[in-house]
Amino acid sequence: MRPTGRGVAVLVSSLLAYGLGELAGYTFFRALGGIGLGALLAATILTVRRPQVSVHRDLSPDRVERGRPALATLRVRNAGTRWQPSFAAHDSAGPERRQVPIRRLGPDSEATYRYELPTSRRGRIQVGPLTLERTDPLGLARNRQATGETAVLWVHPKRHPTRTVVAGRPRHHHIGRTADDSLRGSADLRDVRPYVVGDEVRHLHWKASARTGQLMVRDYVDPDQPRLTVLLDTRTEPLPEATFEEAVEVAASILFAASMAGHRCRLLTSAGTDLAAPGGALASRQFLDELCMVQQSDERAGLLPRSLTTGASSGGAIVVVTGAHGTASDLAPLLVRYGSVTVLGLGPAHGVAPIHGARVILAADAGEALTQWSGVIG
Repeated sequence: MRPTGRGVAVLVSSLLAYGLGELAGYTFFRALGGIGLGALLAATILTVRRPQVSVHRDLSPDRVERGRPALATLRVRNAGTRWQPSFAAHDSAGPERRQVPIRRLGPDSEATYRYELPTSRRGRIQVGPLTLERTDPLGLARNRQATGETAVLWVHPKRHPTRTVVAGRPRHHHIGRTADDSLRGSADLRDVRPYVVGDEVRHLHWKASARTGQLMVRDYVDPDQPRLTVLLDTRTEPLPEATFEEAVEVAASILFAASMAGHRCRLLTSAGTDLAAPGGALASRQFLDELCMVQQSDERAGLLPRSLTTGASSGGAIVVVTGAHGTASDLAPLLVRYGSVTVLGLGPAHGVAPIHGARVILAADAGEALTQWSGVIG
């Protein structure tokens, strides 16, 4: 228990008033000082006992799109045999705080309270810990107690309706090429080669082995499956803060649509983030979680991360999300590593140079960019 700012002011004023009354012989000032000290004593008695309750908080949902509602459900239980006076529960969600008034609780009773959490900004928001606070009616003293566990609220970027890059999958080994990181072990025969230790014995090609005089195996490999890479520009120079949020929404919308369609996807940023995942709902959640935490960087590095300029060919399609006035810089390596290159430039366009061999889409915001994107790939 500790006095509030008002309580300290009342204490100092009461002591001064009482001292003045004693020195000057004024009964009124002595009475005024006594009243103030009595109020402080009463406030201390009312707040000295902490709330004897158990508190549990649930988030529903714990992942939400920016701007959509997210609720916290607070369950307060009094497992004791005495009445619990009213108090307040304070919960923090990032920089914001929520106050929930808790009514009196009878013995062995429970009450449920719900309140909204802030979802206006993208990010990974820590919710809690809870603080139980009891104050007196005059606000002279308070007793605070931290309780409960912290939780995490993921505010995902806003998603816009869009289409995915590829409508279907190749069905036969002779359709399309294979990428350097194609998965081994499918039902598509790509080659017959000499046996090496570790190969499946059941894949031995006996006719070829008899003809060549050495063990030969069938080499099975997946054909070039639908795959999509999204490169998000995190530099501050081509993308102001407001435009960067639009760029994150573009990346989130495209990756979500492609992942839910079952395509293998990869998220890259110019700051070095590299996340690859197979298609499906879990993959889409991984991408959205990662985009929750993506921030801009002031480093004057290039647009392309090192992983895009070294290593094996990636194959598939790549979408570069950047500023409208930065669309023509350093994209030549992508044209030989990917079958399809699309540049989405956001913001006002000034002196945009064409990029031979790549699509360039310029738009003012995320909604317009994705509308044009859906029309191009459709």
